[in-house]
Amino acid sequence: MAPIDADLVHDLAPGSVLRVSINLGNPVLAQGTSEAPGGVAVALAREVGGRLGVPVRFVCFDAARKSYAAMVEGHADLCFLAVDPDREEEVAFSAPYVHIEGMYAVEQGSPFVSAADVDRDGVRVGVKEGSAYDLYLSRALRHATVVRGVDGVDVFHAEGLDVAAGIRQPLTAHVARRPELRLLEPAFMTIRQAMGTTRERSPETVRFLSELVAELVASGFVAEALRRSGQDPALAAPVAV
Repeated sequence: MAPIDADLVHDLAPGSVLRVSINLGNPVLAQGTSEAPGGVAVALAREVGGRLGVPVRFVCFDAARKSYAAMVEGHADLCFLAVDPDREEEVAFSAPYVHIEGMYAVEQGSPFVSAADVDRDGVRVGVKEGSAYDLYLSRALRHATVVRGVDGVDVFHAEGLDVAAGIRQPLTAHVARRPELRLLEPAFMTIRQAMGTTRERSPETVRFLSELVAELVASGFVAEALRRSGQDPALAAPVAV
């Protein structure tokens, strides 16, 4: 990458500290506590701070919608969220660094055989409010109803819904603990996780983030950060060609 000039540093970290919004509610991307976060998103944020030559300050949340709000309300300079058309109105995203999958879980006795069976009249689908799959399913489902809660699995159990939606890894772990449940294959969506910043930033700043992500994916940095945090390195986004 080209040398980073002072204008870009000031644009992305105007307070000489890079404020980074982290969603601890997605265990694939971030783990730990607000005081000591870890994971691939945290590793990427530290790399951005190192390239800029500024310290990093993390502001952590338990849900993507809260992380998004911190970004758009001016409490963070950088966020790590799934790319979504609704979010793109406020957030300029980099290239993706990780691809994860949105999955459904149902009772063993459910008549649904595949994810394509879910969109039927009268079917209620539990989602985590403000998540990438909430935003997607709210647009994509034509017959089924989205029911929002603190967590898709929790609202599924609490309200006796037909389907629970979630991220493959934690939903798979939940199903493994609950033999009365099963996953519906295939995934209903691919969730492209990326860095984001506000649209007020300059095009040069947004280009810097995208080029940096592309470099870190291609070099194996992202795969290694996933491995170190106990996640599957194969979740790293495909190398751009």
